[in-house]
Amino acid sequence: MDQVKELENAILARADRLAGEYRERAERSRDTILRDASEKLHLREEREVLMAKAKADRIYRRMVQANELKLQKEMDLLRWNLVEEIQERLVDRMKQLIADRDKYLEFLVKLLENSAQTIECPSLVAQVNARDREWLAPVWDTLTGTNTSQKPIALSHETLDTVGGVLVHSEDNRIRLDNTFEGRLHRLRARLHQVIVERLLPDGRDRSLKT
Repeated sequence: MDQVKELENAILARADRLAGEYRERAERSRDTILRDASEKLHLREEREVLMAKAKADRIYRRMVQANELKLQKEMDLLRWNLVEEIQERLVDRMKQLIADRDKYLEFLVKLLENSAQTIECPSLVAQVNARDREWLAPVWDTLTGTNTSQKPIALSHETLDTVGGVLVHSEDNRIRLDNTFEGRLHRLRARLHQVIVERLLPDGRDRSLKT
């Protein structure tokens, strides 16, 4: 009977040791699993944070680009409005000059002399608008006789749709010098834009935003 009791005790002791070993293994496994899970969770959180930052950066860049585009559009509109306003004022100034017949006549003479010196042709033809032709025709010979180039300049019967000024061309119309108000304004458009940019921007450079 004592041997049976001792055997039972030995078996129980052995079972207890095995149970302890498995419990320790289970605890170690649990710790490993928890540690791995914690690391994976940390890595996931880091990835999510990085993704969130990247997304925020993209959103921010889009907002900045949208604001830059809006600013550029406003600047372009401002420049356009200024050009239009200056052109309107130039038209008014031209009309004031035309209203002063003596000054306007002097201005036309200078344009004719400039055209005669610039165009290398023996004889030239001048075109003006209908209003100017009406009062210039009677004095045209006297007017053109004073030009220093001594080139004959005929007054064309064809008139132009222009505020003022004169268009001079060769007899075959292959060489033309447009000194009408619109022609001169067209040639000065780039310079006009540059002047406006210099007034809008302190350093005088066009800071058009890159898109």
